[in-house]
Amino acid sequence: MSTVVLDKNKDKEKDKKADLAGPGIGDYKELEKILPRDYRSLLTPKETQQAIFQVKRYIEDNLCKELNLMMVEVPLIVDVESGVNDMLDRDGSRTPVQFHISNDRNLHPIDAQVVQAATKWKRAALKQFDCKVGTGICTDMRAVRKDYFLDHDHSAYVDQWDWERVITAEQRNLDFLKAIVGKIWKVIVGAEKFAQSLFPQLEDARYPNLPQKLTFLHAEEILEMYPDLPRKQRETAVLQKYPAVFIVGIGWPLKDGYPHEMRAADYDDWVTNTHGQTGKETHGLNGDILVWNSVTKRRHELTSMGIRVTAETLKQQLTISKQLDFMKLPYHQAILNDKIPLSIGGGIGQSRTLMQLLRKAHLGEVSVTVWPKVLKEMCAGKNIFVLE
Repeated sequence: MSTVVLDKNKDKEKDKKADLAGPGIGDYKELEKILPRDYRSLLTPKETQQAIFQVKRYIEDNLCKELNLMMVEVPLIVDVESGVNDMLDRDGSRTPVQFHISNDRNLHPIDAQVVQAATKWKRAALKQFDCKVGTGICTDMRAVRKDYFLDHDHSAYVDQWDWERVITAEQRNLDFLKAIVGKIWKVIVGAEKFAQSLFPQLEDARYPNLPQKLTFLHAEEILEMYPDLPRKQRETAVLQKYPAVFIVGIGWPLKDGYPHEMRAADYDDWVTNTHGQTGKETHGLNGDILVWNSVTKRRHELTSMGIRVTAETLKQQLTISKQLDFMKLPYHQAILNDKIPLSIGGGIGQSRTLMQLLRKAHLGEVSVTVWPKVLKEMCAGKNIFVLE
């Protein structure tokens, strides 16, 4: 094999590995090239606020209706010892904000963390709220993810509809996963039509509506389609064919040696072999909804979700991830000892979804948070005005 070919192969491997390192574009010079030109918001700032709250209410109400959920309160901070904070991935690249509460002169102190998501908390909460099979909870979750690169669709401030529903052992299969995803997609498509009924100017030929039908593809299938591309480029390519996809099985190491994307080992099930249901070498009972954003002309993730781990699959995934020490934590012990229900759950990005439905170029147009001066000035030069 020639040196040139070897170098190209090394570059491909380097790109694939780098693509797993974390979210965000990572370079403001690159971001400036990506932000849309000739952008004009279809809604005024006042109309945007009106749309945000009405569309949020529509999604919340209909998500609860479709999935048989009830709204509950959700923590912003959790005790470190509980092990319920979401680590987001398994490479340790994204760590939570942590602080010490001295309490009564350190006699009864608490080491606390700001949640990165309520993924694990929700499953334990199903038992707290006495949820039966077929019922569950939905939260208006707020979180902080300090290790994001702040670009047009990543923010240190995170808002999600974090939801969870009790299931049976028999429902731990691809058909059930797809049925639940279909219900969520119905709500999102309905929300787009609802927003346009309130503000007809959102129905613009430049920005096609979401398709009625979602395309399901396994991570293994997408790698077969684009074997040489890193994950984000694979997603971009597949969205040119299918403008809305659910990628099934995110976390399992693929044939090229890398998972489609890193996934934490202790909530979604990405290890279960689904060959019996697909006839192919596929794994995982989880996935993401991605759409093509016609404003930014980029891939756009709306939700991550999955059927949760059992005691057995938790052990397998912690072994693969070399995190068996987690098993001593209360949350993990509850799974290992069948103290909390089997479940399915996920997080739907509120600002991400509103950005898509309201035809916005930047998350800062629909949520208030911190942005660096360089980004705000760059956006203003392109008629993108982030909220202060």
